[in-house]
Amino acid sequence: MIGEEEEVGNLRELYKLFKKIRLMEQKQVALVVVPLGIGVLMLYHIWLILTIKRNPRRTVIGLNAESRRIWVSCMMADPLKNGVLAIQTIRNNIMASTVLATVAITLSSLISVYVNNESSSSSYLSSVKFSAVLVCFLAAFLCNVLSIRYYAHTSFLVTVPVFRDRKDAIEHVATNLNRGGLFWSLGLRAFYLSFPLFLWVFGPIPMFLCCCVMSFILYFLDTTTNFTRDLYNHSVIDDQDLESAAAVQPA
Repeated sequence: MIGEEEEVGNLRELYKLFKKIRLMEQKQVALVVVPLGIGVLMLYHIWLILTIKRNPRRTVIGLNAESRRIWVSCMMADPLKNGVLAIQTIRNNIMASTVLATVAITLSSLISVYVNNESSSSSYLSSVKFSAVLVCFLAAFLCNVLSIRYYAHTSFLVTVPVFRDRKDAIEHVATNLNRGGLFWSLGLRAFYLSFPLFLWVFGPIPMFLCCCVMSFILYFLDTTTNFTRDLYNHSVIDDQDLESAAAVQPA
């Protein structure tokens, strides 16, 4: 009996030692893989920002910003005729931002409740993982609220009649509309970033793979093809027609 108890005790100690070695190996892998995965996403978004500044039409964000500017000029060319259409379009964007903000704050509340309930039994690393996901959802909520703010402000400005020489007023309205679209895109990016951080709960390897796959998918979602750019160039009006469309006879 004494020999069997000693063998069982030795097996338990070996199991504990094996478990400690495994945890140390996972921590060492996490120290390398997790920063590498976050670095992949950061490098991609740095490239995206530089591309938007240098060649906006190569990206969907830059192309949409230019399209919104042209749309504002067309709407403000005749606000009495196009006012209802402009308000309905902006209202649809406000509803989309409202839905995303509601989802973000709901998920933030659920995660905060879970972290508070499990804080005593869970480890420090687990709390850090869920806190990172919580920060993403809070950032998504804030960005979508700011998007609603700019969209609501634009809904008032877009129906204001402008004179022929007031191009600065049209540019101001287009800037507010593009800021609303920018914050909506940032809120959506925060949702995207929450996926690899959530998979970090299951291990560093799934998180790294998710970062690589997401960067690959976002590249095709954020960039435009030659066909899209050619179609856009043949669809929009040129600068002279845009100036004539934006001009309104003074009362």
